[in-house]
Amino acid sequence: MICITANDVTLESLVNPSFGRAPYFLFVDPETLAVEAVENVPGAHGAGVQAAQTIANKGARIVITGNVGPNAYHGLSAAGIEIYVGAQGTAKQALDDYRAGRLACTEAPTGQRHGGTRR
Repeated sequence: MICITANDVTLESLVNPSFGRAPYFLFVDPETLAVEAVENVPGAHGAGVQAAQTIANKGARIVITGNVGPNAYHGLSAAGIEIYVGAQGTAKQALDDYRAGRLACTEAPTGQRHGGTRR
């Protein structure tokens, strides 16, 4: 299962560049392209941690997004989920870019902390 951060509920939706604050997570079966959209309801604090837990609970093994902050990165990594960053355009384009090897699998956070916990 692949998770893509998105602004809406279909593969034609634009990728949302912020993992923890994305309005929706699209869970995509890579074989059939069946999509399940799950609304992300980030709290005032800990959005990245909450989002990472949602992804892990749904069984995704790969996340495709624009950027991932430190808390989300650590939560996803701890769950063994690969994180591909730099996604742009529609969710379908991002999936195609992933399949073609045009997205980078990150080894570190690519975004900043939110919620007043910046250093």
